[in-house]
Amino acid sequence: MTGDLGSFLRARRAHVQPSDVGVRSLGTRRVAGLRREEVAMLAGVSVDYLARLEQGRETSPSPAVLNALGRALCLDHEAAAHLFRLAGLAPASRQPAPPAVDPALEELLESWPTTPALIINPQLDVLAANRMARALYSDFERVDNVVRMTFVDPAGARFFLEWERAAESCVANLRLALGINPTDDSMLALITEAHDASPHFRRLWAQHEVCGKTQEAKRFHHSELGEITLAYRAFDVRGAAGHELITYQAAAGSAEADKLRLLGTLAVTPR
Repeated sequence: MTGDLGSFLRARRAHVQPSDVGVRSLGTRRVAGLRREEVAMLAGVSVDYLARLEQGRETSPSPAVLNALGRALCLDHEAAAHLFRLAGLAPASRQPAPPAVDPALEELLESWPTTPALIINPQLDVLAANRMARALYSDFERVDNVVRMTFVDPAGARFFLEWERAAESCVANLRLALGINPTDDSMLALITEAHDASPHFRRLWAQHEVCGKTQEAKRFHHSELGEITLAYRAFDVRGAAGHELITYQAAAGSAEADKLRLLGTLAVTPR
């Protein structure tokens, strides 16, 4: 994990601009983001110590040092927690998410006539999708895993109108999940598959972003509905650690609500 710690520190340093942390930039900068000397100054550690951390030669940073580095690198709560896990100072693993969805929950999802809804696990496998969600994602060959749908299936680039943002979020979610379960064989296999299939995935994976689900609206292009923008919500499923309920909704009386009603007719019409 120490190699991952060094890679994470280097990647995050490259993403922080001097203006973000009140550092005056002088002369030509030959590196993206902050210089190592600047991070060391902000964190109150020596440049040599930070170099050893980034190169994997220092393996036992203290919590105080990690907190200082987190502040210097402008890490949010999730990224800071990820930093501690990489350093071996926080629990890295939890009980695996259940492999199946409670049938009563699946039945509830199917009872929502105008709300696409699905259940995903930490590695973004789609464990359950109601009829509306299957209709929303009908342009995809398979609705099995959000990573594959985004980076491997050609439909992804057409369906996600803000593809770069969707791809960044997807990778950041997967990176966060791996930090919690770093030895999960199925997750490691998925990462290898996406890494081999997509240069875009490789580029984003190298940035070491970590982030959980957001609540931002999503813009899609459906082959039969055209463009549609939907409110997005993610909820933890009680009693099934690691499972999340994802819903898409439209404001009442909006054009998007009309499109969801049309999607409902498509959902019950043989294609």
